[in-house]
Amino acid sequence: MIKEIKMPEISEDADGGTVVEILVQEGDTIEEEQSIIAVESDKASVEVPATAGGTVKEIKIAEGDEVKVGAVIMTLETNGKGGGNEEKTDEEAAEGEEEQDKKRQKATEEEEAETKEDEGESDTDDEETAGSDEEKSDEEVAGKAKQKEEDKPKAKGESEKGTTDEQNTESTSDVPAAPSIRRMARELGINIRSVQGSGPGERITADDVKAYAGNGQQKDAAKEGQATAPKNVEKALPDFSKWGTVRREKMSGIRKATVSSMSDAWQTIPHVTQFDKADITQLEEYTEKYKAKVEKAGGKLTITAIMMKVAVAALRAFPKFNASLDVANEEVVLKDYYHIGVAADTEKGLLVPVIRDVDKKSVIKLSKELPDIAQKAREGKLSGDEMKGGTFTISNLGGIGGTQFTPIVYKPQVAIMGISRTQTEPVYIDGAFQPRSILPLSLSYDHRLIDGAEAARFLRFICQSLEDPFVMLMEG
Repeated sequence: MIKEIKMPEISEDADGGTVVEILVQEGDTIEEEQSIIAVESDKASVEVPATAGGTVKEIKIAEGDEVKVGAVIMTLETNGKGGGNEEKTDEEAAEGEEEQDKKRQKATEEEEAETKEDEGESDTDDEETAGSDEEKSDEEVAGKAKQKEEDKPKAKGESEKGTTDEQNTESTSDVPAAPSIRRMARELGINIRSVQGSGPGERITADDVKAYAGNGQQKDAAKEGQATAPKNVEKALPDFSKWGTVRREKMSGIRKATVSSMSDAWQTIPHVTQFDKADITQLEEYTEKYKAKVEKAGGKLTITAIMMKVAVAALRAFPKFNASLDVANEEVVLKDYYHIGVAADTEKGLLVPVIRDVDKKSVIKLSKELPDIAQKAREGKLSGDEMKGGTFTISNLGGIGGTQFTPIVYKPQVAIMGISRTQTEPVYIDGAFQPRSILPLSLSYDHRLIDGAEAARFLRFICQSLEDPFVMLMEG
């Protein structure tokens, strides 16, 4: 029988990816879980495994193609019932379409029932209205009938505004979403056709609707009398070739994902950055003393590994920094786990792999994990799961240089820590200046949830913990 292999969800919030390599050919015999294509998307290069074994019958994509989640990648001829009988497959497909038609019809009926319930237009109400009309004059009945006709949704192309409200007044039963999800969108004033689904086959979920509302786009075109404006629309660039020679390069999937996520974060999160400095002279002495022990265990002791443990102590002391903001439901989501994202510089762009359960791991274990996951990032071998679930992010640019910078919050997180290069500075201690190792730190945060005083205390806690680890033990 014929089996379709479809594009899976390969990373958080990604609706597809770019095919960078096809690893099999038509006629090849493959096994389940064997890698069949390599895809670049959402800050990761991922190999997609086959969901079944068999002979590759047809490859439906090519290298360089943009493939959406749920799209058919290739078809396999398997050894299951039917023995590869394509005629039977067509019959099964027809039966599947018939079943889908039934489901769509049922969804339409459920939506119509919900719409009547929302608008108070139940059958009982109609009967009561009809009964009362018999007692009224023909003019009153005619007037009510005309009013009711005017109140009905206009057919496509008959909107009062011309064409801008067309999609909002026609049935949404063809939208891949459950009736309850369509109802949620109506209650939030959202045109569900504008929501991008993240479920299988681009099916729209409750989280998709809430995320769309949280991005400040809940004003529906039908309510505003105009179509919803597209996101991140920029003015056309001038023709640069008028002033000299230019070259153009296609953005990689990682760069496109960065453009999208950074634009979204900057437009929807009110950023504020707090700066401070930590005297890590004593910490450097400890690092020098214990680095041989860590190397013997197979790791490399760095300020990033130490900072991860310090950050967890601070997150425990200040839970808001380990949270997310649910604007649609007007709630704060506080997390009782500590998964720290660590920004990694690669040839393809910025990647943010996540180290899980940092609170349960020693500095030695973190010192072993960090180089491994950084290497995977540079080689483009990070899986989708290794990029998901972060609650707080650390970006260390100290190895490159600079004195301070303002990192952008990695949505849906609410804060990110920036580390710059350690500087030797004179510090006045006990009546004299002494050379000390000073570490500049930056903390960008979502000002909708976190106030400036809280951010200052959070960063000061981190500085004090680096200067005196006993603070972390006592208060963290």
